Amino acid sequence: MGTARPRLSLSAPHDVYSAHCPCRSMLDLLADKWSALALGALEGGPLRFGAVKTRLEGISPKVLTAVLRRLEEHELVTRTVYPAVPLHVEYELTDLGRDACVPLAALRTWVEDNIERFPVSG
Repeated sequence: MGTARPRLSLSAPHDVYSAHCPCRSMLDLLADKWSALALGALEGGPLRFGAVKTRLEGISPKVLTAVLRRLEEHELVTRTVYPAVPLHVEYELTDLGRDACVPLAALRTWVEDNIERFPVSG
């Protein structure tokens, strides 16, 4: 008979500083520059892949595809395929994604408002 693994309680406090805290993978996703910007780009409503890419200047299609897949896997965005020629695919925030946008928008605004205070980066 093997040892039973303890189940995480939904009411158990989480500590993101703990090496085994499940919060770390979500923090890793949301702290990623492209993830944060993709979520922000979708705040205005559903967008097609090309529109998200246009909004996120400098992102490659390969990286954007990976970012959108991760956001979809974590249920922050939904991907809807419309049968047309060519295929029409839209990405949209879920309720969880909209909730995540609140602190991310505050962070983006803070960075924009304080950029002159930071040392010049190369």
